[in-house]
Amino acid sequence: MTSSASQPTADLVIGTAQDAADSAEVNGRKRPKPGERRVQILQALATMLEQPGAERITTAALAARLSVSEAALYRHFASKAQMFEGLIEFIEQSVFGLVSQLGEREPDAAARSRKLVTLLLQFGEKNPGMARVMVGDALVFENERLQQRMNLFFDKIEATLRQNLREAAVLAGTATPSVDALADASVITSFCVGRLQRFARSGFKRLPSESLEHSLALLLPVTHL
Repeated sequence: MTSSASQPTADLVIGTAQDAADSAEVNGRKRPKPGERRVQILQALATMLEQPGAERITTAALAARLSVSEAALYRHFASKAQMFEGLIEFIEQSVFGLVSQLGEREPDAAARSRKLVTLLLQFGEKNPGMARVMVGDALVFENERLQQRMNLFFDKIEATLRQNLREAAVLAGTATPSVDALADASVITSFCVGRLQRFARSGFKRLPSESLEHSLALLLPVTHL
């Protein structure tokens, strides 16, 4: 993961009895503390996903990167799908944590919508490996429930936008605030997904924030603020 502010911590995962065993010294060499190895695995997976054009990541390749056996990986995660779930949980906690803060600090509903789009795209830009997970590129050939969980993530983003836009439309005296908010939230969410997909599929060359102010002016005109 590229942003130090976005690095997962030990709070991301729950330690196990095996974690405690791994913290013991073996042959004079200290093993990772409880929970550390789980975080190291997730960080290594995210880093491998940041390689442009990276193919499907195998547990063998992940174990080799960490200089451990595949069996060591499975002491901390029951499956590779569970590793990806760890990344998805990090994405959810990070983004929705920021969205929650935004809701508390920004009283203007339309401005909240603009800032939500910005923070979502900036999160993907600062965490390229996570962006590949968000748009599903890293989930091809993986367990179907992983993609379903990311679909739900964007459904929640769209629902939040819809709520904000309806609030703004009501204040603006729009005749059909609910209908307009429904359509606008769908378009804006699709824009966000498209920007993240382009970022991932361009080998991280086309940044999600490219000409963002211009795009926001089209999607959320200042006259709505």
